[in-house]
Amino acid sequence: MKAGLNHFSAASSLSSKRSHEDVGGNNEHFYAITTVTGEIAPEEIGYCHSHEHLFLKKGPAADIDPSLQIDDYHKTVEELNLFKSLGGTTIVDAQPIGSGRHSKWLMAASQQAGVQIVASTGFHKFMFYPENHWIRTADADILTELFIDELENGMYVDGEGAWPTEQISAKAGLIKTASDFEGVGGPYYRLFKAAAQAAAASGAPIMSHTELGRGALDQIKLFTDFGLAPDQLILCHLDRKMDNTDYMLHVASTGVYLELDTIGRFKYHSDEEEVELILKLIKAGYENQILLGLDTTRKRLKSYGGEIGLDYLVNTFLPKLRDAGVSTTLIRKIMHENPGRAFRKRGILTT
Repeated sequence: MKAGLNHFSAASSLSSKRSHEDVGGNNEHFYAITTVTGEIAPEEIGYCHSHEHLFLKKGPAADIDPSLQIDDYHKTVEELNLFKSLGGTTIVDAQPIGSGRHSKWLMAASQQAGVQIVASTGFHKFMFYPENHWIRTADADILTELFIDELENGMYVDGEGAWPTEQISAKAGLIKTASDFEGVGGPYYRLFKAAAQAAAASGAPIMSHTELGRGALDQIKLFTDFGLAPDQLILCHLDRKMDNTDYMLHVASTGVYLELDTIGRFKYHSDEEEVELILKLIKAGYENQILLGLDTTRKRLKSYGGEIGLDYLVNTFLPKLRDAGVSTTLIRKIMHENPGRAFRKRGILTT
């Protein structure tokens, strides 16, 4: 039986198209979330999955893991229709430029399915790029300009081979970064620097991949050294290993958002253990910093014949949270209100 979102959320009223906060003088901060079909107010994000992969072109990563190829437009739209049928409103797609992102399809699928999609610029791990890819050698300042261009003017549809040239109107809404076990040093430092500079200039949030939850504090230190506030940062996958719990709590103490998605991933641990991790975060006072997603691959999408689908959170996992004593109000905060804050673009309006 499909639970639907009525078990976990109540209707919310929208007071404005954009959220404003007075800061004195003639300036006021404004916060908006950029989707592939335009800006929305944070309150309009609705029920949100905070880290998914909806499309992924065939590339070097698929040669290593065939599930890292999600390239059937109609199947992904079918998955989005399932998501929407259960009350889903927004999905954050975490595939950045030049690494298999399908910008045109993201925009078209959003329009066809009626699901808001927040897309990513930035960079991924090197396994997503061929050996001669420009991401491996481009100057940090040039990459900064590219990331800002995608945030402010529109995403490029190419870039898997040569430097991107074909641009569309749909804009990226966040900057994706990633490190493997090398961390933020070595060849990755130039990329993290570019992303930090772009975030500082644009006000866009950064969503950062950690390898099995490791190296998060180093990432946070680098980003804050470049002037970013902790609440502009979203650190992913710290829930991969149960022995990472104390470290995860320490990372949460810095004020960053934690995106958790080791849900329905039984090679790591059970959903019941994932619930325990979330309960520990809540008990420690970090309920305002929790985001949830499924980090979908081909084998985690029902429309592609996968083991689970975009209905898994609402139909299977969120009921487990509720059964463990997490209130519907708190579940709503995690799935609605926290994403509304985490994915807003910080800016200044001068009046």
